[in-house]
Amino acid sequence: MAIPLVAAGVAAAYRRADGMAEAVAPIAANDGGFGAALTRAVQGTIEAGRASDRIASAGLTGQASVTDVVLALSRAELALQTVVAVRDRVVAAYQDVMRMPI
Repeated sequence: MAIPLVAAGVAAAYRRADGMAEAVAPIAANDGGFGAALTRAVQGTIEAGRASDRIASAGLTGQASVTDVVLALSRAELALQTVVAVRDRVVAAYQDVMRMPI
């Protein structure tokens, strides 16, 4: 009997997390271009980190479930990994350009 309750709780947490997910808006010609997209992505990453901090604090005080805490931390970790991967690609591209003969 406990398994359906756990499954229902997990499904509800997933729906809440899915509704809270912040997606970067598609880039349009009048949106400011690549720089604006990067700014939005970084701001989304910062907000995901802040949200995970709030939910982790709520989890420590017993106001949030373990599932909510794990989802928030996973979301923040994924956002940070994405930012680091993009940064690595930008640095590699810069280094390639600097190695080009003039």
